[in-house]
Order: sequence, then structure tokens, then C-alpha cells
Amino acid sequence: MKMSSERILTTHVGSLPRPIDLFEMLLLEDQNQPHDINALNQRVADAVKEVVSDQVANGIDIVSDGDMGKISYTFYVKHRLANISPAPPPGAEIPEENANLDIIEHPDFEARIKKQRGGWGLQYGRPWVVGPIDYVNKEPLERDLRNLGTARKASRPVDTFMTAASPGVLSKFVPNDYYRDEETYICAMSDSMKVEYEAIHQSGTILQIDCPDLGSARHNQYKDLSDDEFLKIAWRNMEAVNAATMNIPPEAMRLHVCWGNYEGPHTHDFPLRKIFPVLMAARPAAILFEGANPRHEHEWEDIEDMKIPEHKVLIPGVIDSTSNFVEHPKLIAQRICNWAKIVGRERIIAGSDCGFGTFARLEPQVTADVVWSKFKAMAEGASIASERLWS
Repeated sequence: MKMSSERILTTHVGSLPRPIDLFEMLLLEDQNQPHDINALNQRVADAVKEVVSDQVANGIDIVSDGDMGKISYTFYVKHRLANISPAPPPGAEIPEENANLDIIEHPDFEARIKKQRGGWGLQYGRPWVVGPIDYVNKEPLERDLRNLGTARKASRPVDTFMTAASPGVLSKFVPNDYYRDEETYICAMSDSMKVEYEAIHQSGTILQIDCPDLGSARHNQYKDLSDDEFLKIAWRNMEAVNAATMNIPPEAMRLHVCWGNYEGPHTHDFPLRKIFPVLMAARPAAILFEGANPRHEHEWEDIEDMKIPEHKVLIPGVIDSTSNFVEHPKLIAQRICNWAKIVGRERIIAGSDCGFGTFARLEPQVTADVVWSKFKAMAEGASIASERLWS
């Protein structure tokens, strides 16, 4: 993982808005509709080249492929793992839509979002595990790695990363109808996803494991549990990540945690301070987390006195991924400097709260043009912070 002893580097969480024509092609693939796979692969390759170039042009140092080849950060596994059905099996219990505690306690807001967009399961369909899972189709992964490598040579960013879903988050978005219990399912998913994690590392790019299950799962998937009961699950899920990455050096990995990439009340978000020991015990050296939105910006104060291993790198969000407001560079600099008080300037990278295209949409909640403006502002803010921290 590239670090800097001279300035604050910039990155983001990974996913970015897909071009409309690419989104339409991905949707056909996702819904098993007739489509031209060669045309799709070529469009993905072109989109990755474009989006990497755009990231570099707008001040991002550590870039991704924008998830251009994926319909979402979780559902993509159905094209790679064996025994995942595109539809629920007969008699399966369908998870609730928009079942977040903060949304439930605000019925008028719940009605609004259901009217505006429906649930993610309604929009994309929900894949289900119906048999023993195994990583059987490496072609999409190899395509994505090849595309990122080609784009890297063309645009020459400081570094690159690629995202992969954690075993824990897949237990929410890809429900289990085969394994006897959730723990067995998590272990099986860990064994299977290990193939993807190691392939990303071996390609020479940073592996980022997306773990919303350590944050947002508290107020949706496990909303009926106590905090202590949830923490036991979080430790279990973190250990599944550690087992799956045992052959990868910590400094070659990042872990992303968030509390749900949506505009909403967020009145039940699990405090960063409570989940922080779990994050510090995870093998990935760098931790990406929300630090820009109104519910989490204050949390640098909450972990000031907590023990942080010397090898850990913090990548706080300094731009919000759910709002079309473009943050002022001076505000971004203030946020960076606040976090630098905790671990020092060399162990901070500026990032975003979450992805800007976690689920590909025809109309993303933050438009592409605004994303680029946010990135420019982040780069300017990182420059201001660097002047302050190195002066």
C-alpha cells in the first residue's frame, strides 16, 4: 500500500456511477436476459479506462475500476459462485425491504423512499444460496483485474485498489437456503471468497474488503439483538475475514465499514467507538469509515483515547456519498486534520464515506458530475491539510 511522508493522499470507497448504456447492459446480464457478452466486456473495458482516467484527472491518488463490471458490490457473486439461484426457492422467507430501525421509526420517511425507489430486492432481484458454494467462474474477476491493470498503465495513478464483498455482508444480500445455520454459511463463504481475495492481491492491486456487516447490519439484519449480541456476530464475521486473508500481508489490504449508504435519519447507527476494537483486530491494515456525514463527523473525538496499533492506517470519509452538496476544501482540510490528531499525518488518507454506485442505478443518488466536483474538492482539501500538517 502506497503511503506518503510528504502529503495527504486521496482515495475513495470504490464504486462510481455507471454510464447509462453500461448500466442497461449490466441489468440485462443481471436479470438473465439475452445480451451480447462480447459487447458487454468491451464496454466494461472502455468504461474502466475512462473512469480511471477521470479519477486521476480529478485528484484521486489511489483509484479503483469504479465497479464498472458489477451491478452491485454484493450481487455480482452470483456470476462467480456455484449454486446461487437468481430467485428465492419455494417456501423461502423473504427478507423485509427497507427494514432499518431508523426508517421504521419515521413512517412518513419510510413511505417516501418506498414510493421513490422501492427496495433493492425489488429493483434487482435477490440471489439465493441453494447448494454448496464454490468459486467456479474466475472469468469476470480476471476481466476486471485485466481492465484495471490496462487502465493503470495508461493513467499512471499513485496506486490502485479493487473491492470484494465480505462473507458477512453476503449473508445479508445473498440469503442462505442450504447451510444448516448462519455460522456454517459464513465459514463456507469465507472459504469461497478467499479465491477472489488472493487473486486480487496477486495481481498487484490493493484488496479492499467491503464490510457493512460490521456497521449497518446492527440496525437492519440484527436489529432485534442487543449490542452485546451483535458484537459477538461482528467478531465472528471479522474472524471470517481474517481466515480468508491469512495468506495476504496486512499492508496489502483495506477494510471498509459503513452504516448504510443512504440519506436517512441514521438514528440507530452503531457507534464507531463500540465497533472500533473489532476493526483494530482485523488483518487489513487500512480502515475506511464514515467521517463526513452529520451522524459520524464527530467521531474522531470518540476514539481519541483508544488503542490503535502502529501499523493501522485510517481512511476517514471527508466527503459525503449521499449528498449532492460539494464540500468546501477548507472543511475537508479541517476533517483531515482532526483525524491526523489521532494517528499522525503519515497514517491518514483522505477518502469518501461510502461508494457512489454501490448499486448501479439509472439515476444515482449523487450524479457523476457532482462526484467529480467532490473529488476535486477533496484533492484541494488534502492539499490545504498537507500545508498545515507539514508546515
